[in-house]
Amino acid sequence: MKTFAAIDVGSYEQTVKIFTISKTTGIREVDCVSNRLDLGSDTYATGKLGHDKLEELCQVLREFMSVLKSYRVDDYKAYGTSAIREIRNTDLVLDQIAQRSGIKIEVLSNSEQRFLDYKSIASRGEGFGKIIEKGTVVLDIGGGSIQCSLFDKDKLSATCNLRLGVLRLQEKLHRLNVRPSRHPELLEEMLSTQFSVFKKMYLKDRAIENIIVVDDYISALIRRKLSESPDGGYIDSASFFSFLDFVNGHTEEEIARRFDLPEENVALLRISSAIVRQMAIQSSAKFIWAPGVTLCDGIAYEYAEKRRLITPVHDFEQDIITCAWGISKRYMGSKRRAETLEQIALTIFDSTKKIHGLGKRERLLLRIATLLHDCGKYISMMNLAECSYAIIMATEIIGLSHREREIVANVVKYNHMEFDYEMERAEGGSMEQEEFLTIAKLTAILQISNALDRSHKQKCKDVKASLKEDQLILSVDTVEDITLEKGLFSRRADFFEEVYSVRPVIRQKRLL
Repeated sequence: MKTFAAIDVGSYEQTVKIFTISKTTGIREVDCVSNRLDLGSDTYATGKLGHDKLEELCQVLREFMSVLKSYRVDDYKAYGTSAIREIRNTDLVLDQIAQRSGIKIEVLSNSEQRFLDYKSIASRGEGFGKIIEKGTVVLDIGGGSIQCSLFDKDKLSATCNLRLGVLRLQEKLHRLNVRPSRHPELLEEMLSTQFSVFKKMYLKDRAIENIIVVDDYISALIRRKLSESPDGGYIDSASFFSFLDFVNGHTEEEIARRFDLPEENVALLRISSAIVRQMAIQSSAKFIWAPGVTLCDGIAYEYAEKRRLITPVHDFEQDIITCAWGISKRYMGSKRRAETLEQIALTIFDSTKKIHGLGKRERLLLRIATLLHDCGKYISMMNLAECSYAIIMATEIIGLSHREREIVANVVKYNHMEFDYEMERAEGGSMEQEEFLTIAKLTAILQISNALDRSHKQKCKDVKASLKEDQLILSVDTVEDITLEKGLFSRRADFFEEVYSVRPVIRQKRLL
């Protein structure tokens, strides 16, 4: 049995949860300690965390460290979300926190954060699996933004991030400098504009039955006060709209007294409720489910999953691939060619494990690169490499970190142009050696795969790869004429040989 602590340094609330994890009992929550400290208002407005807020945060984390010691935890993970992510001097702040509290915080990219939230919902097992059998939107509401993920027939079909987080919207309302009674109508105006675009691009004619809500404001209220289901957390849209009529028609003091809430939480509750309402209107969803999970639950689930202490309840890797397919479709990618490249590239990857030393995660990044290999053609045939890079870097792929997305973008880019040995990171500075080598190795594999389908006619569908001393033998079973593929193979084979010190060679075996 492991005792594990998950720490969420959120925009408005900081939480530590203590769990016991074992193969026999699964994940069990032992304790939860939360603190309300608004970090987001400073960050979203100025890009910096004020000295007083930093002092307060360090004190909170020192108290969390005392909790960890009292439970004698075996391990912990501490993650910062958007309020930390959007600080301009993040590295300096994180170093000060580590020195003064003893807690090392890792900063999650938005897609990583939402993926952990998604895992926390999936950890509810049958409840999650049953609800996503019908059209479902997961509405993950944070301080800086919200994530909308669409499920269709048990599969994640699309995901989109909107900068409509509760603290960010609250800061915008304050800047308008109008009387509070006008906030609901102005909030409605801001939300309806963004959500109508979301509906046009993603919902279209989809039939949405359910909304799953993850947040720190409305979820707890739905579970404690509004839900009429014995399991808790379920409410129909009509009942939710009635609740909103009450919220908009009463003072903060009256709402706090009616629902037994701290009065300072009511303003954020109103914003979160308005977001849910707008999604319900745009999607015509009939039911709302608040599973009552937090980022900490997702952190614990991922920890247990990586250490094989639990059996996965859902194929999360397939969800990442599905998202990549959705991006490819949006930019008019060729499905047949992508499938051919994927098959060839993975065959080469699996046959060369002992010379590339890459793992399961890099294999996933290669798959995504094959699916997005030609997305830039949507913008320009002439500048395919640069446009592909720009699209991938500008498009979130749920489950991938910013670093991983940059690896995929560079692999796709250098599949179409001369490899840059002095490449820099997107945000400036030289590429780290490990990332550079991963990009070079995956690019070499993708280039060879691309060369074997240079005509785009899928002549080499059945490819087998085997290492023989200083050669990679690519056996191709086809009756097609592959003169073009052989003729344009040499240049890409040169780069592969440079990376691996192994020469790829095509061997054609004609089928009768």
